[in-house]
Amino acid sequence: MTITDSRPAVRNAKTSAARPRRAARSWPLVALLAVLSVLTVSPFVAMFIVALSPAGEPTVPGSWPSRLTLDNMLQVLETSGFLEWTANSAIYSVVSVVVILITASMAGYAFAKKRFPGRDAILWTFLATMMVPFQATLIPTYVLVSDLGGVDTFWGLIVPTLANSQAVFLMRQFILGLPDELFDAAKVDGASELRIYWTIVVPLTKPILATLGVFVFLWHWNDFLWPLVIGQSDATRTLTVGLTILRTEEMQITLLMASAAITVLPCLLVFFLLQRYLVNSIAMTGLK
Repeated sequence: MTITDSRPAVRNAKTSAARPRRAARSWPLVALLAVLSVLTVSPFVAMFIVALSPAGEPTVPGSWPSRLTLDNMLQVLETSGFLEWTANSAIYSVVSVVVILITASMAGYAFAKKRFPGRDAILWTFLATMMVPFQATLIPTYVLVSDLGGVDTFWGLIVPTLANSQAVFLMRQFILGLPDELFDAAKVDGASELRIYWTIVVPLTKPILATLGVFVFLWHWNDFLWPLVIGQSDATRTLTVGLTILRTEEMQITLLMASAAITVLPCLLVFFLLQRYLVNSIAMTGLK
């Protein structure tokens, strides 16, 4: 007589019965997330619809436009100074991203894997600057940059924003999770610190570098206060400051929404290009 073990079948039956119960319990959360997603996306959808609506015709929220057109965006691009403001914002954001990623990753590697006198004291002093709002240091920073001749210049716009303690902290926390054996093996093979940084730190930190790059790009692309203070002509005026100038003029709402839509497009493009790295960064959280 053959005796068959029925325990696996029982476990499978219990698992199959538990799945509908878990699905039934999770649907309120799914519904809540769906509602929140719709509420979050709705203003952006309305902005693009108004931007693509013909000038002078009824549009959302009162009614739906009769057709969609790119005339408003083309007219905005032809506005005096708009392309120059966009180029200035791109320079401000891209240069800041490159410099901050390089300096933050180097500093994060030093604070995470190197031992030197006063390391912890320097780190926590540096992180303490996160508690000081930028508005509190705005006037002293402007006076210093002004005395150095940096008003209405690109270096005066970019350099004061490069010391990013949040970026250093994020890089340090990520690099702390990398195994020390990799760095020890590289040192045994005679690799220099620069080669260790370039061949080990940079490849293994690509997810957090991409995530941090998106954050830094958004911070600088949407930055308003410092560009407003330091940029006093179209030569260094950024797009966010330029939009406030357009708002003071008598412009139709469709043109204002078109200018806002053009401002949002680079942010969406950067997010979609680096979305894979963002997901990998979240998936690797907590892993050694």
